[in-house]
Amino acid sequence: MGDDPRFKKPLHVGSPNVGNREEFLSRVEDILDRNWLTNNGPVVQEFENKIAEHLGVKHCIAMCNGTVALEIAIRALDLKGEVIVPSFTFVATAHSLQWQEIKPVFCDIDRETYCLDPSELEKHITSRTTAILGVHLFGRPCDINTLNDLSRKHQLKLLFDASHAFGCTYQGQLVGNFGECEVFSFHATKLLNTLEGGAIVTNNDSLAKKVRLMKNFGFDGLDHVVYIGSNGKMNEVNAAMGLTNMDRLDSFVETNVRNYKKYSEALKEIPGIELITYDQKELNNYHYIVIEVDEGMTGVSRDLLVDILRAENVLARRYFYPGCHRMEPYKTFYPTAGGLLPHTHQICRKIMVLPTGSQVAKDDIDKICSIIRGVVADSKEILRLQRERSKQ
Repeated sequence: MGDDPRFKKPLHVGSPNVGNREEFLSRVEDILDRNWLTNNGPVVQEFENKIAEHLGVKHCIAMCNGTVALEIAIRALDLKGEVIVPSFTFVATAHSLQWQEIKPVFCDIDRETYCLDPSELEKHITSRTTAILGVHLFGRPCDINTLNDLSRKHQLKLLFDASHAFGCTYQGQLVGNFGECEVFSFHATKLLNTLEGGAIVTNNDSLAKKVRLMKNFGFDGLDHVVYIGSNGKMNEVNAAMGLTNMDRLDSFVETNVRNYKKYSEALKEIPGIELITYDQKELNNYHYIVIEVDEGMTGVSRDLLVDILRAENVLARRYFYPGCHRMEPYKTFYPTAGGLLPHTHQICRKIMVLPTGSQVAKDDIDKICSIIRGVVADSKEILRLQRERSKQ
């Protein structure tokens, strides 16, 4: 690999999808003309209605971001004590609990789906457990039926972090319809973005009412506060971006599917590189190009492969390295948590996510896979050069 990167412009994991710019700017002009910028304006209401209709749920409450949405959902459900979560997730999932002095109890994942392993879950249930917080990872839903059964058996609340799973289905039904509620992120890196944002979706009328109070300081009408709350509101410009991108949602998914197929074809003959698969009976957004790197077959570690790609301006990522339980404050608070997470440890060492989305062209994918193919083919020489450099 030379000093001059192969890609002059960096290719990012999670590069934003952007719909029609003129439509977005037109919506922003309307917002400015109305001079109604936030506080449950008409654009936010339209966005909430469109999301609820698209998912087939009764309620969508738009939020300023997905993390605040999680925190408000947790508080609205009156969770306390301990909540069972995967460690293999973005750290915001755990933080949303710990921030409210609720202990995240880390459960191992299923080796194939990367989601909570129901067979491991009961080991973690104690008298202090109040809920299960599942994460639909890379658009692949949890084993929802089994988690439902476990939550009923032990009288626990069940909710989901669905940040990766907008537009995905479980047994033919769109994610958003399960548990007490589900939480989406509409961060810039997600399939559907509102620049920054999130939402709680639910079919529970009383929960939706409570969430709406809590995201607006507990106001129930002018000068009438009836509940403790915070400021979780989405503003009008964010909602305008969301509506603009909803109009192009199908094309975003089509691009992702095209890219996935291109990667699948280009990577299939490279030893030690395995692209994750999606259930063809279900809808998926294909928003994540996730590969497992088997160092025994490739001759190079996942970390070295990431470093080489990044040197070529391909900004691949290790997800979700090193696992929440190895981050602070959790590795200090719960130092023995890792002993029950063998699959989490294994996956954290192997997973790499590659760029996709509307900013990635077919030629880009050919070049990315060519780099990976070359690294694996020349692995012995690359490792020799790396050892020589480390001695200098």
